[in-house]
Amino acid sequence: MKRDGNDSAETVLKRLDESHSKYKFMEYNLNTKKARLKAQVPDIKTSLDIVKHLQSRKDSSDPMETRFLLSDQVYAKARIPPTDRVNLWLGANIMLEYSIEDAEVLLEKNLEAANKSLSQAEDDLSFIRDQTTTLEVNMARVYNWDVKRRQATQTAVKS
Repeated sequence: MKRDGNDSAETVLKRLDESHSKYKFMEYNLNTKKARLKAQVPDIKTSLDIVKHLQSRKDSSDPMETRFLLSDQVYAKARIPPTDRVNLWLGANIMLEYSIEDAEVLLEKNLEAANKSLSQAEDDLSFIRDQTTTLEVNMARVYNWDVKRRQATQTAVKS
Protein backbone atom coordinates (compact mmCIF):
# COMPACT_ATOMS: atom_id res chain seq x y z
CA MET A 1 0.00 0.00 0.00
CA LYS A 2 2.85 2.38 0.69
CA ARG A 3 4.49 3.45 -2.51
CA ASP A 4 5.91 6.91 -2.97
CA GLY A 5 4.56 8.03 0.38
CA ASN A 6 1.25 7.43 2.11
CA ASP A 7 -1.17 6.16 -0.54
CA SER A 8 -4.81 5.76 0.36
CA ALA A 9 -6.86 2.78 -0.74
CA GLU A 10 -8.68 5.00 -3.26
CA THR A 11 -5.38 5.97 -4.90
CA VAL A 12 -4.25 2.36 -5.08
CA LEU A 13 -7.61 1.27 -6.47
CA LYS A 14 -7.47 4.03 -9.06
CA ARG A 15 -3.97 2.92 -10.14
CA LEU A 16 -5.11 -0.72 -10.30
CA ASP A 17 -8.19 0.30 -12.31
CA GLU A 18 -5.97 2.10 -14.83
CA SER A 19 -3.88 -1.05 -15.21
CA HIS A 20 -7.07 -3.07 -15.58
CA SER A 21 -8.22 -0.79 -18.40
CA LYS A 22 -4.86 -1.21 -20.15
CA TYR A 23 -5.08 -5.00 -19.90
CA LYS A 24 -8.62 -4.95 -21.29
CA PHE A 25 -7.46 -2.79 -24.21
CA MET A 26 -4.58 -5.19 -24.94
CA GLU A 27 -6.96 -8.15 -24.69
CA TYR A 28 -9.33 -6.51 -27.19
CA ASN A 29 -6.47 -5.90 -29.65
CA LEU A 30 -5.19 -9.47 -29.29
CA ASN A 31 -8.69 -10.88 -29.82
CA THR A 32 -9.01 -8.78 -32.98
CA LYS A 33 -5.63 -10.02 -34.22
CA LYS A 34 -6.56 -13.61 -33.40
CA ALA A 35 -9.85 -13.34 -35.31
CA ARG A 36 -8.08 -11.84 -38.32
CA LEU A 37 -5.49 -14.63 -38.30
CA LYS A 38 -8.15 -17.33 -37.91
CA ALA A 39 -9.83 -15.98 -41.04
CA GLN A 40 -6.52 -15.66 -42.90
CA VAL A 41 -5.23 -19.21 -42.31
CA PRO A 42 -8.02 -21.00 -44.23
CA ASP A 43 -7.61 -18.57 -47.15
CA ILE A 44 -3.89 -19.30 -47.32
CA LYS A 45 -4.54 -23.05 -47.13
CA THR A 46 -7.07 -22.82 -49.96
CA SER A 47 -4.64 -20.85 -52.11
CA LEU A 48 -1.89 -23.34 -51.36
CA ASP A 49 -4.15 -26.26 -52.32
CA ILE A 50 -5.02 -24.56 -55.61
CA VAL A 51 -1.36 -23.88 -56.39
CA LYS A 52 -0.50 -27.52 -55.64
CA HIS A 53 -3.33 -28.67 -57.91
CA LEU A 54 -2.06 -26.39 -60.69
CA GLN A 55 1.42 -27.83 -60.11
CA SER A 56 0.11 -31.36 -60.59
CA ARG A 57 -1.74 -30.38 -63.79
CA LYS A 58 1.13 -28.32 -65.23
CA ASP A 59 2.35 -31.07 -67.57
CA SER A 60 -1.14 -32.03 -68.75
CA SER A 61 -2.40 -30.83 -72.14
CA ASP A 62 -6.08 -30.73 -71.14
CA PRO A 63 -7.47 -27.46 -69.77
CA MET A 64 -8.92 -27.58 -66.27
CA GLU A 65 -12.59 -26.64 -65.88
CA THR A 66 -13.58 -24.86 -62.71
CA ARG A 67 -15.96 -22.36 -61.18
CA PHE A 68 -14.74 -19.23 -59.45
CA LEU A 69 -16.43 -16.66 -57.25
CA LEU A 70 -17.26 -13.34 -58.91
CA SER A 71 -19.15 -11.84 -55.98
CA ASP A 72 -21.38 -13.07 -53.18
CA GLN A 73 -23.17 -16.20 -54.41
CA VAL A 74 -22.24 -15.49 -58.06
CA TYR A 75 -19.93 -17.98 -59.75
CA ALA A 76 -18.56 -18.21 -63.28
CA LYS A 77 -17.22 -21.18 -65.22
CA ALA A 78 -13.67 -21.06 -66.51
CA ARG A 79 -11.34 -23.23 -68.56
CA ILE A 80 -7.77 -22.87 -67.36
CA PRO A 81 -5.05 -24.05 -69.71
CA PRO A 82 -1.97 -25.68 -68.17
CA THR A 83 0.36 -22.99 -66.90
CA ASP A 84 3.54 -22.50 -64.93
CA ARG A 85 2.59 -18.99 -63.71
CA VAL A 86 0.08 -17.86 -61.12
CA ASN A 87 -1.02 -14.46 -59.77
CA LEU A 88 -1.32 -13.92 -56.01
CA TRP A 89 -3.02 -11.11 -54.12
CA LEU A 90 -0.53 -9.72 -51.63
CA GLY A 91 -2.89 -7.20 -50.05
CA ALA A 92 -3.27 -3.43 -50.36
CA ASN A 93 -4.64 -3.98 -53.91
CA ILE A 94 -1.39 -5.53 -55.07
CA MET A 95 -1.19 -8.65 -57.22
CA LEU A 96 2.05 -10.23 -58.41
CA GLU A 97 2.79 -12.99 -60.85
CA TYR A 98 4.87 -15.91 -59.57
CA SER A 99 6.03 -19.20 -60.94
CA ILE A 100 4.04 -22.04 -59.42
CA GLU A 101 7.08 -23.20 -57.43
CA ASP A 102 7.73 -19.71 -56.03
CA ALA A 103 4.05 -19.25 -55.21
CA GLU A 104 4.01 -22.54 -53.33
CA VAL A 105 7.10 -21.57 -51.32
CA LEU A 106 5.63 -18.13 -50.55
CA LEU A 107 2.26 -19.53 -49.48
CA GLU A 108 3.87 -22.18 -47.28
CA LYS A 109 6.01 -19.50 -45.65
CA ASN A 110 2.94 -17.28 -45.14
CA LEU A 111 0.96 -20.18 -43.70
CA GLU A 112 3.75 -21.00 -41.26
CA ALA A 113 4.05 -17.34 -40.22
CA ALA A 114 0.28 -17.01 -39.77
CA ASN A 115 0.11 -20.18 -37.64
CA LYS A 116 3.05 -18.96 -35.56
CA SER A 117 1.42 -15.54 -35.07
CA LEU A 118 -1.86 -17.21 -34.13
CA SER A 119 -0.11 -19.37 -31.55
CA GLN A 120 1.72 -16.33 -30.15
CA ALA A 121 -1.53 -14.34 -29.96
CA GLU A 122 -3.19 -17.20 -28.04
CA ASP A 123 -0.24 -17.36 -25.63
CA ASP A 124 -0.34 -13.59 -25.15
CA LEU A 125 -4.09 -13.72 -24.54
CA SER A 126 -3.60 -16.41 -21.91
CA PHE A 127 -0.96 -14.27 -20.17
CA ILE A 128 -3.20 -11.16 -20.31
CA ARG A 129 -6.13 -13.11 -18.86
CA ASP A 130 -3.95 -14.38 -16.01
CA GLN A 131 -2.72 -10.85 -15.31
CA THR A 132 -6.28 -9.50 -15.42
CA THR A 133 -7.47 -12.13 -12.96
CA THR A 134 -4.57 -11.39 -10.60
CA LEU A 135 -5.27 -7.67 -10.86
CA GLU A 136 -9.00 -8.15 -10.16
CA VAL A 137 -8.18 -10.27 -7.08
CA ASN A 138 -5.78 -7.58 -5.85
CA MET A 139 -8.41 -4.89 -6.39
CA ALA A 140 -10.90 -6.92 -4.34
CA ARG A 141 -8.33 -7.45 -1.58
CA VAL A 142 -7.48 -3.75 -1.36
CA TYR A 143 -11.17 -2.83 -1.31
CA ASN A 144 -11.96 -5.41 1.40
CA TRP A 145 -8.92 -4.30 3.43
CA ASP A 146 -10.15 -0.70 3.25
CA VAL A 147 -13.67 -1.69 4.35
CA LYS A 148 -12.28 -3.62 7.36
CA ARG A 149 -9.96 -0.72 8.23
CA ARG A 150 -12.86 1.75 8.16
CA GLN A 151 -15.03 -0.55 10.28
CA ALA A 152 -12.19 -0.94 12.80
CA THR A 153 -11.75 2.85 12.91
CA GLN A 154 -15.47 3.39 13.48
CA THR A 155 -15.64 0.83 16.31
CA ALA A 156 -12.53 2.37 17.91
CA VAL A 157 -14.13 5.84 17.78
CA LYS A 158 -17.41 4.55 19.30
CA SER A 159 -15.58 2.85 22.17
